[in-house]
Amino acid sequence: MALFDLPLPELRRYSPEVPEPDDFDAFWKASVPSGEALVEVRPHSTSLRLVDTFDVTFTGFGGAPVKAWYTRPAGTREALPAVVEYLGYGRGRGLPHERLTWVTAGYAHLLMDSRGQGDQYGSGGGTPDPHGGAPGGPGPVTRGILAPEDYYYRRLMSDAVRAVAAVRELSGVDPTRVAVCGNSQGGGLALAVAGLVPDLAAVLVSAPFLCHVQRAIDITDAAPYGEIVAYLSVHRDAETAVRRTLSYVDGVSFARRATAPGHWGVGLRDTVCPPSTVFAAYNRYGHDDRTIEVYPFNHHEGGDAHHVARQLDWLAARI
Repeated sequence: MALFDLPLPELRRYSPEVPEPDDFDAFWKASVPSGEALVEVRPHSTSLRLVDTFDVTFTGFGGAPVKAWYTRPAGTREALPAVVEYLGYGRGRGLPHERLTWVTAGYAHLLMDSRGQGDQYGSGGGTPDPHGGAPGGPGPVTRGILAPEDYYYRRLMSDAVRAVAAVRELSGVDPTRVAVCGNSQGGGLALAVAGLVPDLAAVLVSAPFLCHVQRAIDITDAAPYGEIVAYLSVHRDAETAVRRTLSYVDGVSFARRATAPGHWGVGLRDTVCPPSTVFAAYNRYGHDDRTIEVYPFNHHEGGDAHHVARQLDWLAARI
């Protein structure tokens, strides 16, 4: 894909006024459950001798159980800094040996399953979405999209906040040193958590989904935004309701509220999460310690393994 969005000098200055609902904070305060999060932590047998793996269940939105993999360096007993990781669109938590970067770097690692996802890529998931009966399209991004109270991402973002509460309750975690990370949908979730949890140690966001959403659905037909476009092409009278719902999950609003150092990544040829939507959130990010890695010739994969190396160095310098 050729460059299609704003030139990089304009992107670095791009900071539009993205309106948010007057009751944004009240909405999210009412959405996220409180109280203890952990339900069950069971040792999980694998053939990996250098890590210890646990099958975790915690309570998410509406009290529903959410699954996660918890891994830590084998045999360690001290309280470690933790990284909570969120998944891309359509993925479930898969198998416990699939994501080992953070644990082999010495962190405790919690990989949150995405409720009602896991059927498009990877190795599946294990968390149903029992609250998904409201009108909307078939894909996660359009489920319940006619009202913010019913919207799928209200539930998933609430789960993401609860994952931080859960990791802080786990044995062998230093609750003062918790970072969140993710790419694409996972980046959008990490950014939401950055705006909803006030005492994170760090935030790592790559190609975040659901930023400056109103612009995204106007300039790209690539999925997942293309699913919203397709929905509106059929439900022609739903645009006002849909745009209102999306305003409650926009990453620009969460970015304004962030209070932890932030490391970002963006590919300038990314049609999935267009660069201007990423910079719209980055340029509003609420902490002065922020940096964005720019990959001019890359699409949604961004810097890929090169970017992960930069994330590891950046996070090690902070926690």
